[in-house]
Amino acid sequence: MSLFEAVILGIVQGLTEFLPISSSAHLVIVPALFGWTFDPQVVFPFDVIVQVGTLVAVIIYFWKDLRKILFAWFRAIQHRNLFETQDARLGWFILLATLPAGIAGVAIKSLVESAFHSVSATAFFLLGTAALLFLGEGLGKHTRSLAQMSARDAIIMGLFQALALFPGISRSGATITGGLLRGLDRSSAARFSFLMSIPIMLAAGGLEGLHLLGQPDLWAYTLQLLTGFLTAVGVGYASIHWLLGHLQRHSLKGFALYCFILGMGVLLWQVF
Repeated sequence: MSLFEAVILGIVQGLTEFLPISSSAHLVIVPALFGWTFDPQVVFPFDVIVQVGTLVAVIIYFWKDLRKILFAWFRAIQHRNLFETQDARLGWFILLATLPAGIAGVAIKSLVESAFHSVSATAFFLLGTAALLFLGEGLGKHTRSLAQMSARDAIIMGLFQALALFPGISRSGATITGGLLRGLDRSSAARFSFLMSIPIMLAAGGLEGLHLLGQPDLWAYTLQLLTGFLTAVGVGYASIHWLLGHLQRHSLKGFALYCFILGMGVLLWQVF
């Protein structure tokens, strides 16, 4: 893997992790389109590192919110009043939203891993993301704020997050759709989508990090790994900021159309 390829894939991860167009799909499709082939000893650590980069980006962006939520959550436990404040409630909702994907990740791990080796399957799932986004825009009422969120909303968004285990199903797209279908406005659904991504990304990053320690000659690719990581952090932070502003004025239909065109394009490319 060259430094140029590391920068491009870092940009792809940083953009597509938070924009509702599926990072997993793009990390499968982009190398296939350019005919890039990488040493398996580089691919696994690189994928882990750039995913950690986007995790760092979302933590930095929401640091003030996370600190308030954590302090309120611990105080609520100390006071034995779990829903003492809005921030404490939000902390519990984030944990509730994490459960479905965590359970599904263990239950269907082998099925998910097999899907990552198929460009065609990834394209089909990308069409699924397009359908979800159109569904959320068409059926959602977009009237409720984060302060009006309930435990049921959190669980349903968590179920939608479980769909995103498959490559091509956008995690942010699926969870935002879940929020829209529950009546949340776009900005609130997106904000909670980003917050609820943190525990699952921490867990996944931790598990993959343990496997990473066993990789031989890891330090031989330090420059590529560091380049991809820093690129993913910077681009990921910028994409969060841009999307939250964009959704205050615009719908998700543009992203849905993009996913549809890309998915159909890749399927046709595979056929011809």
